[in-house]
Amino acid sequence: MTVLFYIAGAVAIIATIMVVTRSQLVHALLYLVISLFAVAVVFFTLGAPFVAALEVIVYAGAIMMLFVFAVMLLDVRAQKPPRIPWSAWAGPVALVVVLLAELVYGITLQNHALAAGSVGPRQVSAALFGPYVLGVELASMLLLAALIGARHVAAEPTDAPAGEADAGATGLEEAPEVPPAPEGVRG
Repeated sequence: MTVLFYIAGAVAIIATIMVVTRSQLVHALLYLVISLFAVAVVFFTLGAPFVAALEVIVYAGAIMMLFVFAVMLLDVRAQKPPRIPWSAWAGPVALVVVLLAELVYGITLQNHALAAGSVGPRQVSAALFGPYVLGVELASMLLLAALIGARHVAAEPTDAPAGEADAGATGLEEAPEVPPAPEGVRG
């Protein structure tokens, strides 16, 4: 299992480097998903299959959905969707194949190697809501700040002068004057 740990760690490092170096946002998000799956395999090899499942569900699922919403908020548009050459798929596919082969091999060894050092939901919840509760709360606040920052970056700047910007920013405009009703009509 030590070899599987190092292979998954290497895949996580390579995928994370690819996240930072990609100029296409969607490619970076694809490599980020691979990196998160690799971290899940690392947790699995360390004897924490429950934490690995949480990693896949929470980070590779929910957090990546948050990133997709952030991309939608930023309104990244292309005139014509770029055609992705087959060579661009070689890196992600190779990393995923390595992870899948490693995971299949690790599952076949699970009964022998992980029986003694398994970490269950009770230990995870005791750790998260015990000594690490401050870290969990700080991470949630950081994610909220990132969401607010993405919204701030996506907001359109106003180019109006100061007097006009205040009236337009509130969305309140002066109502047109309504003529008085005739004397015989009740409203």
